Amino acid sequence: MTVFVCSLFLPKTIRFNLPGTPPPRNTLRRRPKTTIPPPQPPPTALVSEAQPSLFDPRPVITPPHTPTDEPESPDPFSNEDGFRIQFPHELGSTDETASRWGARANQPLSRANSPPPAALFERDRTMEKARELGRRGLIQPKARLRSDSHDRVFSSAPWSVVNADQGNGGLRNAAEAAARDGKLGDYTWVGTLGMPTDALEGTQQREDIENHLANEYDMLTVFCSDKDFDGHYTHFCKQILWPVFHYQIPDNPKSKAYEDHSWKYYVHVNQAFADKIVQNWKRGDVIWVHDYHLLLVPGMVRKKLPDAKIGFFLHVAFPSSEVFRCLAVRKELLEGMLGANLVGFQIQEYSRHFLQTCSRILTIEATPEGIELENRFVDVINTAIGIDPTSLNKNRGEQGVLRWFQILQERYKGKKLIVARDKLDHVRGVRQKLLAYELFLNKNPQWREHTVLIQVALSSSQNSHLDATVSDIVTRVNSSWANLAYQPVVYLKQDIDYAQYLALLTIADALMITSQREGMNLTSHEYIFCQDGKIFPQRKHGSLILSEFTGTSSLFGQSELSVNPWDYRQCADAIKQALEMGQDEKMRRWEILHELAARHTGSHWFGELLSHLDRAYDEQHKRDQTSVPRLSIQEVSRMYKKSNRRLFMLDYEGTLVSWGPVNKIIPVSPQRTLDVLNDLLLDERNIVYITSGRQPEEVDQVFRRVPGLGLIAENGGYIKDCGSEKWVEMSDGTHIDNWKKSVKEILRYYLERTPGAEVEERRCSILFHFGAAEDQEAAARLAADCASHVNDACESLRVHAIVLDGTIAVESMDWTKSTAAQKVFEKLNTRASADGDVHKPVDFLMVVGDGREDEKVFKWANKLEERRTVENVVTASLGNRSTEATSTLTQGVSGVLSCLQRLACT
Repeated sequence: MTVFVCSLFLPKTIRFNLPGTPPPRNTLRRRPKTTIPPPQPPPTALVSEAQPSLFDPRPVITPPHTPTDEPESPDPFSNEDGFRIQFPHELGSTDETASRWGARANQPLSRANSPPPAALFERDRTMEKARELGRRGLIQPKARLRSDSHDRVFSSAPWSVVNADQGNGGLRNAAEAAARDGKLGDYTWVGTLGMPTDALEGTQQREDIENHLANEYDMLTVFCSDKDFDGHYTHFCKQILWPVFHYQIPDNPKSKAYEDHSWKYYVHVNQAFADKIVQNWKRGDVIWVHDYHLLLVPGMVRKKLPDAKIGFFLHVAFPSSEVFRCLAVRKELLEGMLGANLVGFQIQEYSRHFLQTCSRILTIEATPEGIELENRFVDVINTAIGIDPTSLNKNRGEQGVLRWFQILQERYKGKKLIVARDKLDHVRGVRQKLLAYELFLNKNPQWREHTVLIQVALSSSQNSHLDATVSDIVTRVNSSWANLAYQPVVYLKQDIDYAQYLALLTIADALMITSQREGMNLTSHEYIFCQDGKIFPQRKHGSLILSEFTGTSSLFGQSELSVNPWDYRQCADAIKQALEMGQDEKMRRWEILHELAARHTGSHWFGELLSHLDRAYDEQHKRDQTSVPRLSIQEVSRMYKKSNRRLFMLDYEGTLVSWGPVNKIIPVSPQRTLDVLNDLLLDERNIVYITSGRQPEEVDQVFRRVPGLGLIAENGGYIKDCGSEKWVEMSDGTHIDNWKKSVKEILRYYLERTPGAEVEERRCSILFHFGAAEDQEAAARLAADCASHVNDACESLRVHAIVLDGTIAVESMDWTKSTAAQKVFEKLNTRASADGDVHKPVDFLMVVGDGREDEKVFKWANKLEERRTVENVVTASLGNRSTEATSTLTQGVSGVLSCLQRLACT
């Protein structure tokens, strides 16, 4: 068995060994080395005395609004943080795509030539002029000559495999740790090289690279055109999906045509991944797809490989349905994800958002365990990724870390250090952090000259308005409080090497993370381990200031100092609390954080997901209608004959009679059904209960000519025992009145907006019928919104709304057909225990049904057999849906009646 780990980028890429290029670097983290400059106050001449300050004691000035203009298009072959190594000998080219893509001297140029609309780039006029010259034929020969020459160089140049500096590092570390710990056997990466490949198309070079990676590194390379990759990653992923998933609705570009344009490329790249997987898949292999770049791959693979074991994990946040529904291709994305057997998220909030979004947009049933599709079930779980402590501990004991720790310790002797490392974008909250720190210094003069904020800001945009805003704040803070010996903010707009990074985490008195939205923040995990004091005993148990909008915050459970990054005063107070906290409290908080981080490691995460995928696949495979055997009448008859006490739980609508509208009373009793039931009840060892979604008086009317029959009405809300004339209400009437009052207010709102719809109130449920609405498309959309609204607003009342065929059924979660069946079963066995030989315990149980509510009864009955509570259990389902039943009856109603008739005559 092979596990296919599918991510956009492979862990390896290709370096072409051209003359004049530097040797490859294969460090653990490929970061350009920089040095932390000594504290230098900025020239005061650059600071205007009239510059406004947030903290002027006179009027309160609202913090400046961070511009939301789109930055320049990111490098599509950069890593997930938007950064890559800059080699000193890059090609000197005036080609626009080369400058936009940041081409490297040891990799080909991109041929992508479909820049987005004018609003995206300041170079639009230049590009328009270039296109016009191209149409006139003035630059075409030279461009072709350069392209042909360029292609010839790379089609024959020697090459080597090097570590890639882009992609999901947390996933790679987790895979390596899981393999080391024995939780992962054979696995193969599937992904792109992270570089333009059009220059290699049709060459032996490309075939050799593909074969070498497959044979030597177990990596399957996905090749897609530069144009497709540019449209997929640079345009759709980074400018549409990324903002929406992080609660930032992109308002630029505004053109729907632009989104359609980039969507086409997103589909192409996802299809290339699916095709590569299908070509190499063997029965028994596991396909595990990762992150928002490949949302369509599970569904695409499912179409070609219906029996494949597919998992999908989203590493970033998943937004609420209100945000996700803004995407024009929302249905396609959800359907793509639902091609998996298991969909995983970092924390419960994201999985809950996904379930609600599927219910609202796709109008399908979402349970706490997953999504109930018509022909199968999709498990939905949440489990947080972590780091690899073994690898981290090995690296932080190296001499480079020790040397930098000593340098920092000497340089900032007597100072409290707050450290931070963030990508400089609107999501990471760097601006909010600096404003909060400015407020902290203004409110706490005693900490001036005694605390330093070291902010490492990684930026892929050289002309971003956010860069300028953050730089202005840094300048203002330093000009206000700096002197010859002290600089309150050390601002590095560049990355630092790994040794400096670990030294910073070790020496820090506090780590401050103010992300406005983030899937998980593994920097906080690394910080916690670096603060254990094992390598540097003099520095330990520092405080963690963490935004409540990171997934990590849910994992740590308030043992950190949780802050709202938009609340500057709260953030400032958290800084003060972190610096003044007693050692005992620091240690108490750190121990809890360390225990949680040590428990949720990358290896543990990898193993848990694979184990859960195996269980989900096996369970779903057993439930698949084509895998469930037909009911054997001979076997049922054998069990029936040898039993002493038999209980039948038979669904009415769709099982004993053909389906009729749930809001219509059937005027004529189905005679054959009544005859078969009367024949069954002639044997005193038989006990028969009919389950129905109809009201008690309706069920009474239908079965009044079958004495001794037990009845269950309103899907478990009412029970009428065998031989009794009295209906017993299962639920508390007061509780029903309370939730009905809340639900009816919501339904009234949607009723007014759905002409032709009607509300039917029953004793234990409320039905919203929209099948006869004037505008069916609008009614279906409003029905999905209505069900989602009820489920969100009334969750604490233990009710749920489910969209059926033209109807929304709002019912109690605590009283179902299965709870009623359990009540009946307990009563019969209790009576058997009291009466001795007069009433024997039930040793034969047969459950037959065809609907959603019957699945709960099947599951309950099967558990009785697993626990050996009942010796002989038969569960049979009608229809084509996936089922919990152990057998199926393909003849429908007539098959059920024929089976029961044969048993009655046995």
